[in-house]
Amino acid sequence: MFEIDRVLKEVKRIHFIGIGGSGMCPLAEILHKEGYDISGSDNNESDTLDRVRAMGAKVTLGQVPENLEGAEMIVYTSAILAGNPELEAAKKSGIPLFERNDLLGAITRIYPDCIGVCGTHGKTTTCAMLTQVLIECGKDPSAVIGGKLPLTGTSGLVGHSEHMVCESCEYQDHFLKLTPDAAVILNVDEDHLEYFKNLENLEKSFAEFASMATKKVIYNGDDKNTLDVIERVKKVSDKPFVSFGLERSNEYSADEIEFKNEYASFNVICKGENLGRVTLSIPGRHNVYNALAVFAAAIHAGCEPAEIIEAMEHFGGAGRRFEKLAEINGITILDDYAHHPRELEVTLKTIMNMGFGRVFAVFQPFTYSRTAMLFDDFVRVLQIPDRCIMTEIMGSREVNTYGIYTAQLAEKIPGSVWFNTFDEVARYAVNEAKPGDAVITLGCGDIYKAAKIMIKMLKERYPQ
Repeated sequence: MFEIDRVLKEVKRIHFIGIGGSGMCPLAEILHKEGYDISGSDNNESDTLDRVRAMGAKVTLGQVPENLEGAEMIVYTSAILAGNPELEAAKKSGIPLFERNDLLGAITRIYPDCIGVCGTHGKTTTCAMLTQVLIECGKDPSAVIGGKLPLTGTSGLVGHSEHMVCESCEYQDHFLKLTPDAAVILNVDEDHLEYFKNLENLEKSFAEFASMATKKVIYNGDDKNTLDVIERVKKVSDKPFVSFGLERSNEYSADEIEFKNEYASFNVICKGENLGRVTLSIPGRHNVYNALAVFAAAIHAGCEPAEIIEAMEHFGGAGRRFEKLAEINGITILDDYAHHPRELEVTLKTIMNMGFGRVFAVFQPFTYSRTAMLFDDFVRVLQIPDRCIMTEIMGSREVNTYGIYTAQLAEKIPGSVWFNTFDEVARYAVNEAKPGDAVITLGCGDIYKAAKIMIKMLKERYPQ
């Protein structure tokens, strides 16, 4: 038994440091449903804090040692900086203290049917789509998603059935703390190499995650690296394996694919049988793969093909995943989380085929290690749009020991420009874009703020 599982059996009062975080709030809600007494603290007001208060939790603004009074177990998020007074007091208190991912792992073990969705790309979209499908199919799932589901306006959901959808992130092996019943592998690509060092180590971690699945492994049968992972797992497990992909050799495949402005329609084929035709409301060839993964997972959860198709067609995307934010004076503003070259390539090729006049890509590189290690790939894919606008690299948790700067990217990308501030980025994009053009902000940091500035500028410029 995991240590946190043992503690959860013995305590009643759980305190969350950083309870307003989008990844913390759903866990607090699930534990409240399970009968625990919840309290928490945060430094800023937010919609998530309002949600936590609405369920009756005691919430304190400001993080001080006094907040820990009465707690029998403490959970903190890695976003809490070292030296935080409340976290430092928690470390010295003797009260059982766990990081958020440890708790998420324990929660996956509460549900008899936890579907853990992993992969270098597409996790949030797939989790959001699967959650919406299960909701509309009457399965009443719980969910922890990496972005907002428009249907609920939240990144988490507390259901009352055996089903749970859990986004399972490979970063620093966090997903190895989870216990999926069904593991879904979307793809395996080189990323987080500052931690994994090479593809071999990354594949070992994915194989370990899939090996932990208690019921089934659903995997992308067209992805070479995923197939390498599956070969590792099959050597140590005889659980059922279900493949999906565009090749007809997969158990779930797509037939007669047609695209209209990058929105796909296709027949879903399972073992030679046509289960019906679906028309997606999210663009891009990559979402055909995501939809097939959802189809296989939803069938596993007991949904019927016809109701899956109907629910899938209602799904309009997740927050910050090719999200249309505004259209002002004929200029469309979009935002996307893409930050890896493969994701950028897929997103940019999709938007370039959607009939816009010109496409302005506004990219915020994220982490020095990724920018340095995948430099040539970034240079290649950032030449896809008509114009590339960049910010300085967001280092996040890293120190720039690589000596890498956005200016070095700009030197290699013809016609590109870069700026230090979001105001400069927004002003340049707004001044250059014409009716019929699209501006898409790209990155997993806070580049969405630049999109908001653009919208404000355009509304002031075109008040009608």
